[in-house]
Amino acid sequence: MDGRALEQGQVYQAAGDLHVISHAGAGPPAPVIVTRTLPRDVSSFTGRDAELRQLLDTAGTTGIRTIDGMPGVGKTVLAVRAAHLLAERFPDGQLMVSLESHTRGRSPADPADVLDTLLTGRGIAPQRIPPTLEGRSSMWRDQLAGKKVLLVLDDAADQDQIEPLLPGSGSCLVLVTSRRRMVALDGAEPLPLDVLPPGQAAQLFTRLARRGPDGAEADTVARIVQRCGYLPLAIVLLAGRLAHHPAWSVSRFAEDFTATRDRLAELASGSRATAAAFEMSYRNLHQDQQSLFRHLALHPGPDMDAYAVAALTGVHPVARARREMDVLYTDHLVDEVGPGRYRLHDLIREYASTLAANDPTADRERAMERLLDYYQYAAATADHQLARRPRPALPAPAAIPDLTSRAQATAWMRTEHLNLFACADQAHAMGHPARVIRLAASMAITLRFKGPWLRALVLHEAAATAARQLGDRLGEAIVHNELGRIRRLTGNHRAATTHHERALRLYQELGNRLGETQALNNLGRLRRRTGDYVGATALHERALHIHQEFSSELGEAHALNDLGRVHRLTGNYANAAKLHERALHIYRRLGNVYGDAHASNDLGRVRQLTADHDQAATLHEHALRLHRELDNQQGEAYALNDLGRVRRLTHDYATAASLHERALHIHQQLGNRQGEAEALNDLGATLAAKSARPREALALHEQAAQLARQIGSPLEEARALEGSAHCRSGTADGRNDALNDLGKAVEIYQRIGAAEAGPAADRLRALAVAHNENGTPM
Repeated sequence: MDGRALEQGQVYQAAGDLHVISHAGAGPPAPVIVTRTLPRDVSSFTGRDAELRQLLDTAGTTGIRTIDGMPGVGKTVLAVRAAHLLAERFPDGQLMVSLESHTRGRSPADPADVLDTLLTGRGIAPQRIPPTLEGRSSMWRDQLAGKKVLLVLDDAADQDQIEPLLPGSGSCLVLVTSRRRMVALDGAEPLPLDVLPPGQAAQLFTRLARRGPDGAEADTVARIVQRCGYLPLAIVLLAGRLAHHPAWSVSRFAEDFTATRDRLAELASGSRATAAAFEMSYRNLHQDQQSLFRHLALHPGPDMDAYAVAALTGVHPVARARREMDVLYTDHLVDEVGPGRYRLHDLIREYASTLAANDPTADRERAMERLLDYYQYAAATADHQLARRPRPALPAPAAIPDLTSRAQATAWMRTEHLNLFACADQAHAMGHPARVIRLAASMAITLRFKGPWLRALVLHEAAATAARQLGDRLGEAIVHNELGRIRRLTGNHRAATTHHERALRLYQELGNRLGETQALNNLGRLRRRTGDYVGATALHERALHIHQEFSSELGEAHALNDLGRVHRLTGNYANAAKLHERALHIYRRLGNVYGDAHASNDLGRVRQLTADHDQAATLHEHALRLHRELDNQQGEAYALNDLGRVRRLTHDYATAASLHERALHIHQQLGNRQGEAEALNDLGATLAAKSARPREALALHEQAAQLARQIGSPLEEARALEGSAHCRSGTADGRNDALNDLGKAVEIYQRIGAAEAGPAADRLRALAVAHNENGTPM
């Protein structure tokens, strides 16, 4: 609009809406005041309850609220919905202005032109409107003084564009939508808008598609909206297509959409194409930022920090990479999922990938090489702190985070483990077996501590294949040993034995005696778990002799501690204590915190069994503290459970139950079925000792027995049967079952040579006598 007087019947556009003004009669027309230019309320508005409530509750009657988010996330729809609900509070006008900062084929609206339209809409004669931006802004604020007006500024570019449009009156409310975060807009309250939660996304799709799916079709809809990345624009476009084809089934539609290789093309709907929304943001970047954005699509993992960005893109120093990511974050082309960590939305990643595909192949390959070099070197550096292994000779990237302490290394591994998995997969796809082996080796101890163990198995299997491809027999032996450890942790003792025996043969063929001891000790642990205490002792003693022959103190401590465990299980508590104490002395002299934690906990178990409860509690608490410092969740769970036993023995049943429950939860989260069986048995014993919950205790023991049978753990099966017998023996109709369960437990204890055999046999005889004497409970 150019400010000239309106002629009769002339069409003009105010705040993005067309109005036709017709003047009847002669003479100058009366001023026309435009007070309501909100677009129609969206009848299909779905979800966003929390965000809408936040806008309605905090907006009140004054102030500035900014709604920012990525393209297609539903900023405008939310602002319009809120404006309609707030309309009654602003009787002097509800105005919407499209600033067109990301409209294809148009330049962002000039605030001077916008003010010209707004002032004309207030009835100001065009000739009275000042020619300068400052003058128009002042007149606009004067017009709104004392008025209650709601102003929606849609699709704003930045604060410079909207600052002149803001009212000066404290009685007005401004809602601003933008792809950028208005961090410099003084006094504004931000509302960042993310994609929809899965449930709301599915509800939006079904409502717009005019379907009411249930059962299997509901699951199908859930998959469709997941493929849309839960982005409202994508869901609206896709659901609209389905709504116009009532003969199409949801399942067939989902198959076609899932099968397409170009989801962005599938989501196109004229000028509302999702890709077009992204393109406008991309075009606003300068050339170097565009290149960086394209490179981000090459990252194989779920998120990244500035160090990874610098390695991938070649942008240095890291501070510059961080600044460039902040630009993309401000433009909603990346999300910040944590302090200094960024990710691409699924559809934005696809868009960036289509752009990156046009870059030279050599450039993309060099970028991936830099990224893999970075993760490989950083992971080896972190592992050096955690496992105290020598750091391999690897090409150093330009920069890595500070990983000079165990805590830093632990935190980095915990944060980056999904990216490391993804890099290993990428290295395998690129035909780089050596990288797969190195990444698996660097992650081994962290995966053993925290899992995920099933994913660890996949990684180590890939590393074993890579080692065979390279003819790296030592690498293959190391990987099989690690596979055996993970299989043992998941309760697959047979597969674990196969891996450790394979590792043992390879070490022996290579003449690697120290490697041989690792396989021997691991096989000994398996024998102990399966109740072969004689076999376990022989294997640990062989390992001990080799370590002593080579003066390997750390290995000697491992073998001593493992021997101590066998002696404890067979009831030789004096020897067990001596062996654990020798191991503990070596660990502490070497500064090996991991060994200190395990040996302390094992010595605490011996102290429990010899009724030194105070010392046992001290040792378990020390072990618990160390495992937490190491971020070793498995060790933490065992220490919690053992401390719970001490509390039960000292009749603090409430604390004992809490400790066992915490241990059980961790074991279940990790998938440690052996630890889960132990915690179930101990929790059952604690509940039974409280005498108030025998049925619940019995259920826990039955669950433990089933689990122990599945993993082949006779000791835990016998403990579960003994616990069941105790629960059943207190009732008249359960005494026969109690005798049967306890009899089976005694048979297992005796067969494996467990320390519990004698006491359990005594209880069986007492129970039998009580049963014969009119069934008096023991």
